[in-house]
Amino acid sequence: MSANIAIDVEQLKKQFRVQKNREGLAGAMKDLFKRQYTDVTAVKGISFQIPRGEICGYIGENGAGKSTTIKMLTGILVPTSGRLNVNGHIPHKEREAFVKGIGVVFGQRSQLWWDIGVIESFQLLRKVYKVPEADYRRRLGELVERLKLADLLHRPVRKLSLGQRMRCELVAALLHNPSILFLDEPTIGLDILVKTEIRDFLKEMNREHGTTILLTTHDLQDIEALCSRVIMLDDGSIIYDGNLSDLKTKWSKGREIQFQFGSQVALPALEQLTAGLGGVHWKLVNEVTAVMWLPVAVNVSEALARVVSVGDIRDIQIFETNTDEIVREIYQTEKSHA
Repeated sequence: MSANIAIDVEQLKKQFRVQKNREGLAGAMKDLFKRQYTDVTAVKGISFQIPRGEICGYIGENGAGKSTTIKMLTGILVPTSGRLNVNGHIPHKEREAFVKGIGVVFGQRSQLWWDIGVIESFQLLRKVYKVPEADYRRRLGELVERLKLADLLHRPVRKLSLGQRMRCELVAALLHNPSILFLDEPTIGLDILVKTEIRDFLKEMNREHGTTILLTTHDLQDIEALCSRVIMLDDGSIIYDGNLSDLKTKWSKGREIQFQFGSQVALPALEQLTAGLGGVHWKLVNEVTAVMWLPVAVNVSEALARVVSVGDIRDIQIFETNTDEIVREIYQTEKSHA
């Protein structure tokens, strides 16, 4: 594996053996003496590489295989087959050496001790990761200042709000200065201000320390704010792996531009302005407001220039197809082809 690659996955597969429950009382009695099982494949031979220093979004619907993948990448689950290398280690085989180089935040679970002060949890984690005292103090000071946690350090974890706890979880995951950070739904249930704070902090960590981040989330605003690359999973298989901007270009249905004019406008006159721009069409909202729809292939600047040069315009609003709509469209397309 190249030294520049943080995560290397090749033909990774995970199967679970699941008990089949037979119907009715007779079925339940049979299950007591002779159980039947079926194999369920949660991850179906996926392959990808993540370079060091990249922030990659790993997305998919519930049951797509995201959490199973993360658990294999962090050594919690053993793959059924395939090759897996994270930070130069095979996670489930080299546990002690491996965990020193990774940090993990699960939005729904805590790595902090519920009934003791936050600072005591941090001190226990320092011992778990065998961080030298001087390094720990320096790192803790930096993280506490950036996430504004000074007033929370002596509170029991159970008395923290969800937003406060998530900021403390991030510190706990980063105390030993890992080179890779796994985030599983880190902003779930948080208000917009706390989400913004956490996103800004993660971008800072990536920029200043080169921390590689693999982010699993249902909040596509996290993806837009943080990730240049997206890996999309559906039914255990990768259906998209590439640049976020390419994803938008390929799947976006276009954009709408709404114009408010200073005087009454007529539809034929507007259509004449954009004649020759393939696929552009107009609709009137009221006598002074009109919407121009542009396919992705049409240059926005050219279309705007044609209208602005001749019109008395009071206001312009541009509406892009958002990432939620694009992802929904991809899943619907994949399911219709299945």
